Amino acid sequence: MVRRRTMLLEDRPVELTDSWYPTDIAAGTALAEAGKIKGGAVTLLADLGYAVYEAREEIEVRGATSQEAAELRLPAGAPVIILRRTSLTADEKPFEASVMVMVPEGRRLRYRLIAG
Repeated sequence: MVRRRTMLLEDRPVELTDSWYPTDIAAGTALAEAGKIKGGAVTLLADLGYAVYEAREEIEVRGATSQEAAELRLPAGAPVIILRRTSLTADEKPFEASVMVMVPEGRRLRYRLIAG
């Protein structure tokens, strides 16, 4: 199942996010419905027993597609940041895959890595 969202900052679109969930996890939950999830998807997934043990991410900067530019109110080909994330359980079961397309202005990507 896929959830598609547009994140706004002061009524301006700044991020397009698509998140995919296995049907056996999402079916019958708020993940399968339109609209905001009370407490967010992370809380809902944790309540279902799917806490992030490992997140694999890839970051890319490229020109916006015509559709992305229109949705983010950017000039055609303007730079966007793409963040792809796969969330896995301790036994390496993927339970969420997301692609975020972000305007670069005002973005700060901060990471903290702890070796286990």
